[in-house]
Amino acid sequence: MIANSSSPNTPLLWHTLGAHQTLEQFQSDHKTGLTTQQVAAHLKQYGPNELVETGGRSTWEILLDQFTNIMLLLLVAVALISGGLDFFDWKAGKLDPGEIPFKDTIAIFAIVILNGLLGYFQESKAEKDLAALKKLASSRVRVIRDRKTLEVDSKDLVPGDIMLLEAGGQVAADGRLLEAANLQIRESALTGEAQAANKRVDADLPPDTPLGDRINLVYQGTEVLQGRAAVVVTSTGMQTELGRIATMLQSVETEATPLQKRMQLLSKVLVSGALGLVALVVIGGIIHLGTGSWKELLEVSLSMAVAIVPEGLPAVITVTLALGTQRMVKRNALIRKLPAVETLGSVTTICSDKTGTLTQNKMVVQLLHTSSTSLRVTGDGYAPTGEFAPAEAQTSAAIDPQEQPELLNLLTACTICNDAVLQQDKGSWIILGDPTEGALLTLAGKAGFEKDQWASKLPRVAEFPFSSERKRMSVIAEVIDADPALVDSPSHYMMFTKGSPELILERCTQIQVGDRAQAIAEAQRQLILDQNNQMAGRGLRVLGFACKPLTAIPPEGSDEASERELVWLGLVAMLDAPRPEVRDAVARCRSAGIRPIMITGDHQLTAQAVAEDLGIAKPGDRALSGRELERLSLEELADQVEHVSVYARVAPEHKLRIVQVLQRKNHIVAMTGDGVNDAPALKQADIGIAMGITGTDVSKDASDMVLLDDNFATIVAATEEGRVVYTNIRRFIKYILGSNIGELLTIGAAPLLGLGGVPLSPLQILWMNLVTDGLPALALAVEPAEPDVMKRPPHDPSESIFARGLGAYMIRIGIVLAILAIGLMSWSYGYAHANLTAEDPHGDRWKTMVFTTLCIAQMGHALAIRSNSRLTIELNPFSNPFLLAAVFLTSLLQLALVYVPFMRSFFNTHYLSGSELGICLGVSALMFIWVELEKLAYRWYAKTRK
Repeated sequence: MIANSSSPNTPLLWHTLGAHQTLEQFQSDHKTGLTTQQVAAHLKQYGPNELVETGGRSTWEILLDQFTNIMLLLLVAVALISGGLDFFDWKAGKLDPGEIPFKDTIAIFAIVILNGLLGYFQESKAEKDLAALKKLASSRVRVIRDRKTLEVDSKDLVPGDIMLLEAGGQVAADGRLLEAANLQIRESALTGEAQAANKRVDADLPPDTPLGDRINLVYQGTEVLQGRAAVVVTSTGMQTELGRIATMLQSVETEATPLQKRMQLLSKVLVSGALGLVALVVIGGIIHLGTGSWKELLEVSLSMAVAIVPEGLPAVITVTLALGTQRMVKRNALIRKLPAVETLGSVTTICSDKTGTLTQNKMVVQLLHTSSTSLRVTGDGYAPTGEFAPAEAQTSAAIDPQEQPELLNLLTACTICNDAVLQQDKGSWIILGDPTEGALLTLAGKAGFEKDQWASKLPRVAEFPFSSERKRMSVIAEVIDADPALVDSPSHYMMFTKGSPELILERCTQIQVGDRAQAIAEAQRQLILDQNNQMAGRGLRVLGFACKPLTAIPPEGSDEASERELVWLGLVAMLDAPRPEVRDAVARCRSAGIRPIMITGDHQLTAQAVAEDLGIAKPGDRALSGRELERLSLEELADQVEHVSVYARVAPEHKLRIVQVLQRKNHIVAMTGDGVNDAPALKQADIGIAMGITGTDVSKDASDMVLLDDNFATIVAATEEGRVVYTNIRRFIKYILGSNIGELLTIGAAPLLGLGGVPLSPLQILWMNLVTDGLPALALAVEPAEPDVMKRPPHDPSESIFARGLGAYMIRIGIVLAILAIGLMSWSYGYAHANLTAEDPHGDRWKTMVFTTLCIAQMGHALAIRSNSRLTIELNPFSNPFLLAAVFLTSLLQLALVYVPFMRSFFNTHYLSGSELGICLGVSALMFIWVELEKLAYRWYAKTRK
């Protein structure tokens, strides 16, 4: 039994079968199609022609998952216990008059719910990958059934159906060609190939033929550009190439980003550390105070648990990432998933498509060769501005094409033998038609030739259209005004022919030299072939041009006889030119320790040439083709992936394999793409980057980021922003957690010192973590980039959030802050009890002094932490005006808790005198002084190491 589409585990080898063999597989007939009974049986066997969606997480599952975070669970436990204590005090009438019961519990639960909702909204954006794939399926399709031509819904197609295609329609299922006339299909969304595919019925292909070269097959979701065809359907639904992509897309598991992994580790460390410290404090308190003080110890434990959880951190991180996305939009990068902002800063490898990302997606003529002249052509894109200069000359002296008869005739052929239109739209030059023919019009425009003007001088009267079998096209024009010195211009008609250089040259018996034709010598033929091979080897697309004077219009179908005894005019070589800014972007990648890789559906020579030109690969580097990649095992590919920078003619599964192997080698991979075939790899990559201009909906929905300008240089700019974001995240994490550690140690010391009370209530701790820590942390998130941000290698993706001294810094600063607070607490406890007032008959204002000192000390810490090495007075204070505003506002709010009556009542604070507040401010200033002294010590140490 020959391979068929009924089994997903059977290789799809329809391209190796003849048309008759394929029909036999389904007992179908080219002329009569399937019978109604056969259609019903096949529909039952193969199922409808639809993509099937596998189930994902429900909305409730996503919401509930948010509350499995260990820090949120700790807060829930604290809220419940605190609520229980308040309940017993309320029932026993122990609450102070006017005191609001359960306010700590309500506040904690509010924070838990807000954090849970924040995580839910980040994750609950519905994925639309499969919905976008389904849009590619044509809704109606013409088929032959029971000897009749019918129009049916595409979902009702079955293998064995005879499907009829015509220009402008979409292919509704995979199939084997039965007949085709001048059939061209755009398959770029599926294969990545920039050029339209010319299809043939009688192609004899080997089993390992790449997807893009299977010219006897058509695929679901592709577009018919021209021609018509009859096709026997071979695969439907999930067995089509589009279905295979849908299967891969839905099987890709989303990996946690580096930031998410670091935050998970941070949660575990904080909670386990807090629980261990609580246990020590409780044990020490029982030993010191006895078991009768269990309620006091429980209150201390609750406050410590709240102190260790950075409640404001998720919101600060979210806002920081959101601010990063706004900056990236200004640089033409649209972020679809917030964690991608930080992940960009950890990228070690960028896998980029070629067409439109590294290149302009515009064919541009680079070189010309006539019998006696070799010229290079300048200019970018489709704008008809540029110069002609000798190809080998050291100078850039321009040549006037109007003075070169050989060049004039070659450019005339480029203009007349052409179906494209070059026009200006809103100041930009655009092409209507084939990009290759558009490049020829642009070339002629650079010499002052305009197609409309030539239409009156040499109007087209007949043509022999291009076909994949002939590999050439000819246009017959009537000679009305032979202004340029056309060969044998007195003839009534002139035929211009373009196509494959080898095939055109075979049909030439003469060559134009100067302003006349002469017999072509064998040496001239060999020189032309050598020039063609040399340019093709550089990845250029080369066309040959010829002409022939005619006395009459040749009859239709006489192309084989008419296209002989031609006069050779020359060679034209073109390239999808690299974007001018990409070379610098690649160089910046290199200096930043990021490795660029090209993965494309285009031909190997073209890919290698562009990669070498841009600096992605060096001359002599190996390039892997999709066929070679297919033969490699995962282990063999893993051995080579570090050394190969160019992959050409790849299939969808190849891109996915490359990304997966790079990830196994501990790379953080950014992958670009624009087609349906790119979607699985985009989803698998740590950063999937879709093209905003040329990208399909499928690729955009599977991506984390969309390039608004389809430009590789934008990826590098976004990577820089990602590094800035990660640096700032680390900066405010060490700021927030340094404060939390100081709070934790201060609270834990209270019962051990026998002070008879908890210095900070859970509500006050929440205020510190959300307001006095949160606002300056947000301001630190917009700290400007450091000068060397793109001159250092990316950080190890597996590094802990505590790496590179951050953990040691937080502990050190936390201990210093705790020492200052404990020292003040020990003094103020005795001072308050010795100086009782009417506002504080119990001497509890020592707690307010500790609370105020901890909060104000953090303001000095925020100002000093902007730089690890430079003193605050050495920094421009207005380079981050948000921090100045945050410090000022937070200090005012903290003072409001002390001096505004209703806020004082709600937060259980006490009025402080001017001298008491002055003592708090003085102790707080020591925190700023300590951080500045650390910088001086660091400088001294660095100097002594030199």
